[in-house]
Amino acid sequence: MKRTSLALRITVVCLAIAAVAVVVAGLVAARLIRTTGIDVLRQSLSAQADVVASQLDETGIGNRLGIGKAAEVVRGQGIDVVVRRPNGTLDGAGTVAAIAATKTGFTRSGTVLVEGQQYLVEARTVGAKGAAFALVQSTKLGEARGRMLVRNTVLALGAGLAVAAIAGLVLSRMLSRPLRRAASVANGMRSGRRDLRVPVEGPSEVADVATSVNELADALQYSEARQREFLLSVSHELRTPLTAVTGFAEAIGDGVAEGEDARRAGQTIHREAARLERLVSDLLELARLGADEFRLDPARLDLAALVDECADVWRLRCAQQNVTLLVERPAGEVPIVADPRRLRQVVDGLAENALRVTPAGAPIVFSLVTLQGQAQLAVRDGGPGLAPEDYPVAFDRGVLNKRYRDSRPVGSGIGLALAHGLVTRMGGTLTAGPAPEGGAAFTVAFRSG
Repeated sequence: MKRTSLALRITVVCLAIAAVAVVVAGLVAARLIRTTGIDVLRQSLSAQADVVASQLDETGIGNRLGIGKAAEVVRGQGIDVVVRRPNGTLDGAGTVAAIAATKTGFTRSGTVLVEGQQYLVEARTVGAKGAAFALVQSTKLGEARGRMLVRNTVLALGAGLAVAAIAGLVLSRMLSRPLRRAASVANGMRSGRRDLRVPVEGPSEVADVATSVNELADALQYSEARQREFLLSVSHELRTPLTAVTGFAEAIGDGVAEGEDARRAGQTIHREAARLERLVSDLLELARLGADEFRLDPARLDLAALVDECADVWRLRCAQQNVTLLVERPAGEVPIVADPRRLRQVVDGLAENALRVTPAGAPIVFSLVTLQGQAQLAVRDGGPGLAPEDYPVAFDRGVLNKRYRDSRPVGSGIGLALAHGLVTRMGGTLTAGPAPEGGAAFTVAFRSG
């Protein structure tokens, strides 16, 4: 589905807001201007009536020449003058102006309607003999002035609308330009580019988008670099047993290995195949660990009993390599909630790592303590240990394998990562640090009770 651009939407919104504001302002202004125009016209007419009245006296109203001089001035402005003589006669009787003046009785000022047209009437009495005059003016002049003002106002509002449209277009381009850059970089990342970055500019929200895209690019670059290193490490681990299996299989197939040599070749093939199987199993477990379908069966178990079961198995294996296995645990039960099978897998993996690096005569210790509501099981060894900077990255896939494979026996490079993932999924924690025996200590902690 084709979507409209952000620039178009912002421009349309700005135009809509400006149009509504213009319409509302125009309606209010037109009403005010029309009313104000008539009020100004009425005030002007009243002022002129006062001026005319000030120039007349009781005798002057009867003198046609006297009223005529004043009338000529106001008539030149489109104002009609209606005179009521002391004898009650009207000058200009029968005219629309005279009708309008008569409606006021020459006693009041106001607005009257004659033949569908509004007229302003300003009446004044002169002397005490009933003489009076009225200035009559149509409101058309005020309305015409009002319409002129409305036209000018509409032109101004139209100019404001045009400015709003231009401002909306400029604003939309300012906002959409960095977003388009971010989209372009994201498309480049989708095609495999990892060297692209978005300039961090514009409003804070747009700058946050650019920063997030750049951080995503950095994370992808780092993650893919780690994946390449991991694949190289796994490839190295696979190559060694595959080379052994291939070489001995060729020797048996070519008849080079016979008798006792063939038996040893078969044992070697079996051992390396088992190593390959463990590596593949670890890879599969690690891949499934982050999936939703990875199954755990948590249950209440006695961690002290599990430690005893593990010790019975590993005590024999340690004795075969002249390594002493020590068990330190409190008396009684240490209840926790975890998956027994997966937890046993974790402990066996940690014990295997410890036995691999522990020299003859050095100890391996299973230490179980309860501290501040936690059950902590540590697997410690008397091996060479790790460099201080390696403990924080001990559970990253392949890191320890890459750093130590040329100096000591190492595993597949994913066993510790798998153990950490399993413990985390079960709600516990797995940490690494130095051991009192001189080697490394890996501690599994669960809530006790």
